[in-house]
Amino acid sequence: MVRAAALVAGDGTKLQAILDSMYFKEIPDFELVAVISPQKDAYAMARALNAGVPAYVVDPELFPTMTSHSMAVANKLRDMDIELVILAGYDLPLGVIPYQFKNRIIGTYPAIYPAFENEEGDIHRAVLERGVKVTGATAYFADGDGRVGSIILQKAVDVLPDDDPESLRRRVMEEAEWKLLSQAVALYCGGKLSVHGNRVIIAK
Repeated sequence: MVRAAALVAGDGTKLQAILDSMYFKEIPDFELVAVISPQKDAYAMARALNAGVPAYVVDPELFPTMTSHSMAVANKLRDMDIELVILAGYDLPLGVIPYQFKNRIIGTYPAIYPAFENEEGDIHRAVLERGVKVTGATAYFADGDGRVGSIILQKAVDVLPDDDPESLRRRVMEEAEWKLLSQAVALYCGGKLSVHGNRVIIAK
């Protein structure tokens, strides 16, 4: 059984995708034992508690630096014997966490990485402004800096003529990000993933 924790912020839609996969038993040998957020009033916390998953707040305002905050989160994860960390909308620097959980942090990126890798604003707006016909999402293992590292899965989503940034964001989430996140976690828990250099090999 893989003991997992989700790092969350905001409304928790990615967390809900994991909770739904748990409910429908789509992830084998998986136990979500904790949800951790920097925000006590994040709706993601309510989603966790409604699903019976313990939720914890690690408030960055209580720490002198973001590095010390990340150390506190890492200590919390270790204290609970967490094996897998899921990035479910977490928006703070991961700091030291990736060094302690190498190839054990899974997140999603709202495009076909490395497309729009250096985009600092709204990726979906940038997609539309560039006239891209196909976008999508990427599931990945976080690298040592907490960014997109080894790519696990990718899924394409067509850009429609009448899309605006919000409609495109919603479709990329529903059709790609939520599905890829749950699929990547399921592959990990099923022992199907191995990392060789920068490549993730998926066992049949």
